[in-house]
Amino acid sequence: MENGKYVDGSIFIYAPNKGAPIFFAIFFAASCLLHVCQCFHYKSWRLTGLYVFCGLLFTAGYITREVGAFYYSNVDVYIVTIVLVYAAPPVFELANYIVLGRILYYVPHLSPIHPGRVLTTFAAISSVVEALNANGASYSANTSLPQSKQNMGHILIKVSLILQLVVVVLFLLLAIIFHRRTLRAGIHNARLTNALTTLYCSEALLLTRTIYRVVEYFSVDQLHDADGIDPNTLSPILRYEWFFYVFEASLMLCNTFLINVRHPRRYLPKSTKTYLARDGVTEITGPGYKEERNFVMTLIDPFDLIGLIRGRDKKTAFWDQPQYASNINGQQSQLDDRPVRAHSSRQSNKEDPEANAVY
Repeated sequence: MENGKYVDGSIFIYAPNKGAPIFFAIFFAASCLLHVCQCFHYKSWRLTGLYVFCGLLFTAGYITREVGAFYYSNVDVYIVTIVLVYAAPPVFELANYIVLGRILYYVPHLSPIHPGRVLTTFAAISSVVEALNANGASYSANTSLPQSKQNMGHILIKVSLILQLVVVVLFLLLAIIFHRRTLRAGIHNARLTNALTTLYCSEALLLTRTIYRVVEYFSVDQLHDADGIDPNTLSPILRYEWFFYVFEASLMLCNTFLINVRHPRRYLPKSTKTYLARDGVTEITGPGYKEERNFVMTLIDPFDLIGLIRGRDKKTAFWDQPQYASNINGQQSQLDDRPVRAHSSRQSNKEDPEANAVY
């Protein structure tokens, strides 16, 4: 039973629970195995393969934490478990970036951004945040540096944590803007709604976990601002292990099983070239989104504001071109000698032999 008292020699401050890591290691491993089976079943490695990697990181992290429960004064074990458990959620966010991009491919005419740029744009922003975090950690942990540099390191870490919150909020804002556009256009497609609902729930869990991490670090920062501080006077969030298991372990376990139960491929077609027509019901397999700009410009201007001014968006709006729009009425047309097919969205999960562009 935890009493919030400092345990002599423990890097964790408390004596880690010996049973909880086993429970979470087993269930994260089970979810990971289920993700592997689903990737094979749905042939969705590009879409959901990162969830498998997350499961491996979490499983290894809690196995290591179980070792740390017996050797809680071992610095190496502590570092390994912290790195593994903390590294998995950002990868989970990357997986969600891919899923949102795939959702935008499904209704391209209402997407606020090129669907293929969701991952690269948010991944680029996240890499800057992680760079700040890494530099901050290196400065704050290096006791040979002047105190001013160490203090700078603490500031960089705080800034990176706050920016992590900003990134999650921006990501949710992009999804909400897109969702509102679909509702205003009168699109109430059940598959689209289910995919977005799952994404909202997943991001809400990630946002709650990130808030916990921000509060935790600001509490840890007390150790840097005072000499000879009594560990028993630290914030309860540091002295009680249940905070970690509620706001870190449990939230992420719920998140990974959420994706198992409401797998993206249950609602989204296999091909990025299959999209909803403006009626919100008919699915059409056409040429798909094409990016005419170079990679650097897609990072600098992900929303293609320059293209909007020059009218480039009208040229790439394949969903409004007659040879594809007319297919809604059952008319057959071709592009590059390949048939363009229209079908009901109720058949979207059937395998498409001609859908060779898999996200």
